[in-house]
Amino acid sequence: MSKVANKLKLAFGTLACVSVLAVAGCSPVYKNHGYVPTPEELAEIKVGVDTRDSVVEKVGAPGASGVLKDSGYYYVASRVRHYGPKRPEVVERQLVAVSFDQRGVVRNIERFGLEDGYVIALDRRVTDSSVQDRGFLRQLLGNIGSFNPANIPGQS
Repeated sequence: MSKVANKLKLAFGTLACVSVLAVAGCSPVYKNHGYVPTPEELAEIKVGVDTRDSVVEKVGAPGASGVLKDSGYYYVASRVRHYGPKRPEVVERQLVAVSFDQRGVVRNIERFGLEDGYVIALDRRVTDSSVQDRGFLRQLLGNIGSFNPANIPGQS
């Protein structure tokens, strides 16, 4: 074989490997989070009969419970798609809400999907600033009149 043919063969092989790696790197990756009882497990729970303890025995402990003492149990499961450099996207979410009355007896069982509601940000991680529409000099000069020597620690 000639040197030109070998170089073409090597270039084609390299191009094929890079193409395969690029396609494999861009395939979606799915991650599942949380737990939701199956319909068969939920059918074992009897409204008006079962209590908080019997619900935990039949379907397991909830992922979350209500803030108030007499509120319900919440089972949440999500399926998230990670696709290359794009932001992860929730493609499926299920929520099962088991509500109780004041005696701790099951009052209602509801199932919700992603299509039933809105995406709610539970944690914003944003600090609101109390300083608005003021430049640095305006803030500095605005504090000149509010100085009080009696507020200095160690002064009596």
